[in-house]
Amino acid sequence: MSSDADAIRNWWHTSIIDMEPGRIAFRGHPIETLIGKISFPQMIWLMTAGRLPSSEEAVLLEAALVAGVDHGPQAPSIAAARMTATCGVGLNNAMATGVNMLGDVHGGAGEQCAELYYDIAARMDAGDALEAAVETGLDAWRAVNGKIVSGFGHRFHKPVDPRAPRLMALVREAAQAGTVDGQFAEIGEAVQANLSLRKPIAMNIDGATAVIFCELGFAAPLSRGLFCLSRSVGILAHAWEQMEQGGRNKGPMPPSYFPKYDDT
Repeated sequence: MSSDADAIRNWWHTSIIDMEPGRIAFRGHPIETLIGKISFPQMIWLMTAGRLPSSEEAVLLEAALVAGVDHGPQAPSIAAARMTATCGVGLNNAMATGVNMLGDVHGGAGEQCAELYYDIAARMDAGDALEAAVETGLDAWRAVNGKIVSGFGHRFHKPVDPRAPRLMALVREAAQAGTVDGQFAEIGEAVQANLSLRKPIAMNIDGATAVIFCELGFAAPLSRGLFCLSRSVGILAHAWEQMEQGGRNKGPMPPSYFPKYDDT
């Protein structure tokens, strides 16, 4: 029977960090061997995936993180962080408010798109050709999620989301160099082609970053977590800018405007 000390030690168990007074190691790497030696994207990879990536893999991850940092105050997460910053709280509170806005509708498209890509890849592994796997995969997606396919189309950026082509070009370069195999780039482009049969529709940033996260082997739920890391940079910047600008209790619209009252 375990002693009380063992029960306490075993309450949490982790392979991420080994820490005791005077020693810190992440995934078996002493912290002093990492500081100044690896990049922040490499550290993110080590912590989430359990190994150090190659510099080429880290460059591709970094590109996805850079592309998603901000989309302006019209994005609910950014607007919420700016409003929070006028309420007399700290930067951490404003950042937490913004990150907590990143849900299934605003912030979850990358995870959803990655799930679609992985489903299509599984159908290909089972013997379907690319086009057939895309068709049946999209049918299955729509049966559960409706007609909107996450990762494609954009309410502002028409006909092209300027971030997606650049990211896809980097994936193609990485595939040519052997850093990734390019399967999910082909899947993403095939989904876009299928969706464009009726009306042209472009891949957006969520579709492109999902390609990258899948190419690099990250599980679909991590796509959302990695996006949250990326967008938290923009949330921080906007919250800090709002603090510098000042303002008190700023709401979602100027005080001279009032919501429409429905007289029922």
